[in-house]
Amino acid sequence: MTFYRNLILAALLLTLGVVSLGAYVRLSDAGLGCPDWPGCYGSVTPHHAAESINAELAVRPDGPVSHAKAWKEMVHRYFAGTLGLLILAIAVLSWRNRRDTRGGMGLPLLLLGLIIFQAMLGMWTVTKLLKPLIVTGHLLGGMATFAMLLWLWLRECGQHTHAYYARVDHLRGAALLGLVLVVIQIALGGWVSTNYAALACTDFPMCQGTWMPAMDFEHAYTLHRELGETASGDLLPLTALTAIHWVHRVMALILTVYLGWLAIRLFRAPGYTGMGLLICVLLALQVSLGISNVLLSLPLALAVAHNAGAALLLSSLVVLNHRVRRR
Repeated sequence: MTFYRNLILAALLLTLGVVSLGAYVRLSDAGLGCPDWPGCYGSVTPHHAAESINAELAVRPDGPVSHAKAWKEMVHRYFAGTLGLLILAIAVLSWRNRRDTRGGMGLPLLLLGLIIFQAMLGMWTVTKLLKPLIVTGHLLGGMATFAMLLWLWLRECGQHTHAYYARVDHLRGAALLGLVLVVIQIALGGWVSTNYAALACTDFPMCQGTWMPAMDFEHAYTLHRELGETASGDLLPLTALTAIHWVHRVMALILTVYLGWLAIRLFRAPGYTGMGLLICVLLALQVSLGISNVLLSLPLALAVAHNAGAALLLSSLVVLNHRVRRR
């Protein structure tokens, strides 16, 4: 079963890379670098599609298609495809060794179903022209894949039942709520990113020079609409983008206060000081990256790091929830 556990770990690390690479593709405006799926203009690589890409560049030199963007998009697909094969192998091995694995086949099969749905979302991301609801769903699917693989790895390794961990049954609800709040914040952050609202507020801590800027929540959170448009097809107003950004900031404040309180409670539980410290460090990193992205006008490296940091913060809450339930 060592190979099985190592395969899960490999898929887990690859998922973190795929999530980060997906953020890089989105933030570098390469999401339509290849406007078809799964290939690039029907070819396996952008190199084989060079003639079609050149033809598109001749018509729209500043359009969404270029050789560099096509390679970014396809490299992301290659990594995602490899991840799909790894998860398929995990599901097959869990069935073949079902008597030796921990917890049954439910989670591996659920992962397999999720990765298939993720592939469909990836296709719709392109064919639906970066529709925010689909792109945000694709991001959340990637985060869910990462969290489920981490839980599966923790379950199979069974390394969190040491006697020095105190009983913290009273923290189970608090740990679960922390996980839920992180997921909500990731969804709100995804909505900011997929609507390109990260720079709707370019100052901090205020937004547009005030604590309460003009905001349009109705159009901001109308889910079924095209990128940059209202449901009726009009141009999405700045007030809607401001609302999207502002809500993400407010939720970040709520999450910071809550996780800070949770960390203090973990410091008081024998064996959980390291867990509380890890949550504090990752939370501080995320807040710093978020503020830096605003003040520095969203540099690509920091924006991608903010996405990766969200996955790491999510992982810390997954580990915490696994630990308090295993004990």
